[in-house]
Amino acid sequence: MKSFTVFKNKMEKENNQQSVTVINGRHFSDLAGFYNEISQMFMKDEDWKVGTLDGFDDVLYGFQGKIIWKNAQKSKKDLGMEATIEFYETKIRQGRPFNVVLMKQKLDELMAGKGQTLFEILVEIIASHKSINLFLN
Repeated sequence: MKSFTVFKNKMEKENNQQSVTVINGRHFSDLAGFYNEISQMFMKDEDWKVGTLDGFDDVLYGFQGKIIWKNAQKSKKDLGMEATIEFYETKIRQGRPFNVVLMKQKLDELMAGKGQTLFEILVEIIASHKSINLFLN
């Protein structure tokens, strides 16, 4: 966790000024590819990479500026219903350390049309950071 603290402090220092970051949906077609894209953009000099939704959220702390998500419609499709069902089913199969009851609940909500897709979750994570303006293109 020490490397994350160092990374976070570095991001806070580097991002005192507004910056623009571009996520390009053509560079990936699944969640693992998204994590790789984010790691290359935000963590190219770090010894750890983004690999979870919580990790993605953590990386955004200290970032100030704009994130432009190019080819967002492609990402919306790629990280849509099918990918999200697979995401939850994988967590349920793996069991611990995942909360299987919660994963089943999220999957049931998704199947009933009330849950969020991975794309919507990622957008919500970005939107939760008040210092970031997200633009979907």
